[in-house]
Amino acid sequence: MSVLRPFKADDLFKFNNVNLDLWTETYSISFYLNYLARWPDLCLVQEAPNGKMMGYVLGKAEGHSQEWHGHVTAITVAPEYRRLGLARKMMDELERISTEVYNGYFVDLYVRCANILAINMYEGMGYSVYRRVAQYYTKLPHEKGGRDQEDAFDMRKPLPRDTMRRSVRPNGREIIISRDQAP
Repeated sequence: MSVLRPFKADDLFKFNNVNLDLWTETYSISFYLNYLARWPDLCLVQEAPNGKMMGYVLGKAEGHSQEWHGHVTAITVAPEYRRLGLARKMMDELERISTEVYNGYFVDLYVRCANILAINMYEGMGYSVYRRVAQYYTKLPHEKGGRDQEDAFDMRKPLPRDTMRRSVRPNGREIIISRDQAP
């Protein structure tokens, strides 16, 4: 039986099996440490009984007024542990903390428009496309072209505080903003 636990600084030495995935954004050590220092309750690891990292989620709380929300900066599961419901388990916990601790209006995340599997998974969890952010991501290593060539969907899931459901749009895929306009 695996365990969902807080992400610790020494986990940075154990997550190569998770981070070596084409779709996973990898950051500098200082970036991860900043998250662990500022939002330790929104940084979680799914760990196997043998101590191997199965996946992790990094989140933060941000925004102002009715835009106050939980944000999923990164979520990933090692290939050998996919399709076991681990991502849903980590997302459920991040959403719970975003509601109970931070009293957010919604949880959002960015996903490459080409990552159809992830988009379908998030939609199955209740997320919907709020808007498209043009040229948000750099090209993946196997793709040709320069920097900032791929769009992202800003996907959101309303939390109980969003009683008016302002974080949901029926036409989110049609609303396009520039990368500079995204928070």
